[in-house]
Amino acid sequence: MKIYNNFFSGFCFSNESELFEDYLEKGDFIVSGFSYGAIKAFLYVKNSEKRVDKLQLFSPAFFQNKDDKFKRMQLMYFKKDEEPYIKTFLGNVNSSFDKDVSKYYKKGTQEELDELINFVWNKEDLKSLVKKGIKIEVFLGGKDKIIDSLEAKEFFKEFATVYYFKEKGHLL
Repeated sequence: MKIYNNFFSGFCFSNESELFEDYLEKGDFIVSGFSYGAIKAFLYVKNSEKRVDKLQLFSPAFFQNKDDKFKRMQLMYFKKDEEPYIKTFLGNVNSSFDKDVSKYYKKGTQEELDELINFVWNKEDLKSLVKKGIKIEVFLGGKDKIIDSLEAKEFFKEFATVYYFKEKGHLL
């Protein structure tokens, strides 16, 4: 298993970077993240003084198009009974993907879910990264059952090269 130092894992995942090897670029000045990890990668790059040439976001957690009721319900279901919530979540993440990903499973927390579901991607921050010369790539699947990938595509296309795979899900 290859683990990349500049890769941030998704919610309920750990060391899953090899799942994205078809798209993942490796290098000292490339930072990447999957889903919740895309938020972490973005924040790392935004707040870092280190050189970064490229930011790769794989199925970035994008819920700013969802209303507060949806977000409260997600958190309530998780808090009420996290085991079935996570099982359903992982099933949706895994849809349209033909590899076993159980070896990458890591128990997620309510705090992580709260952060990812309430995170707002800020256009000014993204513009600032582009102004610094950082290339942003966003990878989205058309059959994603976690996020609205069309909404995400519309949002990110102003700042990033967006790769949209119609037949792929959250795990691309």
